[in-house]
Amino acid sequence: MQGSSGRDTDKTEAPSSVSDAGSAQADEARAEDRPVDDAAGGLHPRIQAVLVAARYYGHELDPTEFRMPKGAVPQAADLTAWVQAAGMWARGVRLNWRQLLRLKDTGPVLLLFKDGGVGLLVGVEPDQNVVLLKDPGQPSSEPAVPVDELRLAQVWAGETVLLRAERGVAETDAPFSFGWVVALVMKERRSMRDIGLASLTLSFLTIFPPLLIMSVVDRVLSHRSMSTLVLLTAILVVCSVFEIMLTYARRMIVLIVGIRLDAQINLHIFNRLLRLPLEYFERARSGETMHRIHQVHKVRDFVTGKLLSTFLDMMTLLVLLPFLFWLNTALAWMVVACAGLIGLVILAYLRPLRVLFGHVVRAETNKAAILSETVYGIRTVKSLALEPARRTLWDAQVAASGQARLAFGKLGNWPQLVAAPIERFMTVGIVVVGAYMALVDNSGYQVGALFAFMMLSSRVAQPLVGLARLIEDYEEVGAAIGEAAGVLNRPLETNAASGGVRPRLSGAITFEDVTFTYPNTRAPALEKLSFDLKAGSMLGIVGRSGSGKSTVTRLLQGINREYNGSVKIDGSDLREINLRHLRQSFGVVLQDNFLFRGSIRENIIADRPGLTIEDVVRAARLAGAEEFIERMPQGYETLIEEGSPNLSGGQRQRLAIARALITDPRILILDEATSALDPESEALVNANLQRIASGRTMIIVSHRLSSLTECDQILVLERGQMVDMAPHRTLLERCALYRLLWAQQTRYMDSPGGRPAALMPAAAQGN
Repeated sequence: MQGSSGRDTDKTEAPSSVSDAGSAQADEARAEDRPVDDAAGGLHPRIQAVLVAARYYGHELDPTEFRMPKGAVPQAADLTAWVQAAGMWARGVRLNWRQLLRLKDTGPVLLLFKDGGVGLLVGVEPDQNVVLLKDPGQPSSEPAVPVDELRLAQVWAGETVLLRAERGVAETDAPFSFGWVVALVMKERRSMRDIGLASLTLSFLTIFPPLLIMSVVDRVLSHRSMSTLVLLTAILVVCSVFEIMLTYARRMIVLIVGIRLDAQINLHIFNRLLRLPLEYFERARSGETMHRIHQVHKVRDFVTGKLLSTFLDMMTLLVLLPFLFWLNTALAWMVVACAGLIGLVILAYLRPLRVLFGHVVRAETNKAAILSETVYGIRTVKSLALEPARRTLWDAQVAASGQARLAFGKLGNWPQLVAAPIERFMTVGIVVVGAYMALVDNSGYQVGALFAFMMLSSRVAQPLVGLARLIEDYEEVGAAIGEAAGVLNRPLETNAASGGVRPRLSGAITFEDVTFTYPNTRAPALEKLSFDLKAGSMLGIVGRSGSGKSTVTRLLQGINREYNGSVKIDGSDLREINLRHLRQSFGVVLQDNFLFRGSIRENIIADRPGLTIEDVVRAARLAGAEEFIERMPQGYETLIEEGSPNLSGGQRQRLAIARALITDPRILILDEATSALDPESEALVNANLQRIASGRTMIIVSHRLSSLTECDQILVLERGQMVDMAPHRTLLERCALYRLLWAQQTRYMDSPGGRPAALMPAAAQGN
């Protein structure tokens, strides 16, 4: 326990992610980023404790994935987030001594001490009133230390981290369905029990006012007893106050349960979206996806609203219906019969309503897709003056949606029209029938009982009608579930969190007879592709459009995994490597990069929030972005709006390069990364390529062959097949395709005035 102090935290965080002083500094930075062996004390004790506890459950966590600001002590929230990202279950809680003694026959538990240290709870002995603690830095053979409550209270305030391996199907992997939502509700058993008890009590309290009214009419008025009236009034006031308080408490519990369910559903949705493969987002319309996701809230509202209220009303029904039969059997059967007729009417219209509602869903989905597409592409709409065309398309879709809703509404009015007389009879007709029975009944049917029945019949009729309408509402919810499930239940990226090995990558890449074909296409994007690339080498990939250049980088990132052949990194098969670990080892810069809303500094350190401004400046300088950032009004704190309208294309590209370099990736991919740069910026980035590539494997996909001349190897592709692979000068000598591409891009150098030769005749004619 003494070795669990929090004063060694500075040793865990790499001082910087990017070096601008050549390969020696880059190697030193990477060496500092490497976790020191546990026994050497290089890791913070709390991180060591998590590693030990995870090994108990068969999980080998990677400490380099834990991100912590320099000099900070890992907190419970940071540790649980790290463990959960690795595919385990973890939760930070606050326990007392009595609760601690109940943790018998459990795995290791982390007790976070006040001074930043940690102790591993490995056992409890309730008979002796002690717990068994171990220092995470001790060898496993060392015995645990028994600690009593008094000694532990001096260093521990109750902060605890519980963790274990996920058992069975994780909640995040469970398919989205109505049953899944109901299962979430059932987890709130304690709250649901309180709601049920409150509803049951309210149901009994509902009986008292009608009984009191019956007593007032039959006894107080007939006998003119003032004392009885005062007593009944006092009882009525007490019951009313108690009913109001219970109703308020029930509403608050329902509100809390609804908020909890909403939070869990939103977390589930976002997690599922993040784990969907990139292929889905590339093929699906974003507006359609968003519209379908929003249907989940209909399910939530139904479960916590109509379904829950109907369930609670049914509890009231179980109490009141027998009382109605006690008051008047004939009238009670009339109420039940009317509710049954309303249910039959609704059931008769369910099937045609379901068909028309499907038309409404499709129309609304298309409308949402058009709106989202227009907002996302508003620059193109404005630039090409496409407003009239988009307005026409929108008007047509709004009209289609309106027609679908009108048809659905017309048909939906019919069951209400047919059921209206029946509902009216339940509220008014029964009064007439009851009054008639009171007039002609010779057995002395009392008027007070009629008043009581009238008051309670409306309370009974409401849940019966609600139960019938619940079936109609479920049809709409069923359609919403289908819409949301169409997105959320798609196959997820395999082993995105916990599966696969986590080797320390150096960057050696091997393709062996790799053949890959995109879905819904016939021609392979890559065919029998084989090549080797040594770690630390710079590879350029060239070829005509559609030759498979970007496909190579997609396979390396694990975006597409359904290929034949073998892709290996440092001898490990790509499909056996943990997907998150794989992608964190890459730095990727695309032709069109997205910047998040926030400051320039926040965008550069998006994946490493613990890094300092010095690290940001170093990465920006290496990417050639420092000079324009310093000219910004607020420098690195300049706010980037959504869509980054205050940045040019070249500036966005250089920030994306800096963002990729900040993590010091072992493999850096530049996929047309310099295509949006102006000549000066491109020259600046190209001049830094040697320093950028120092100590790491670099893959550059580019149409501009002049930026690839310094590459160790250049891979020439044509229709998915390798034509040749060699350095620039060798390719000029022996590869006809590369020589042709080079000539097309450099022929202007041999023309008078530096103009392309193809333009010279036109210029000579004055065109």
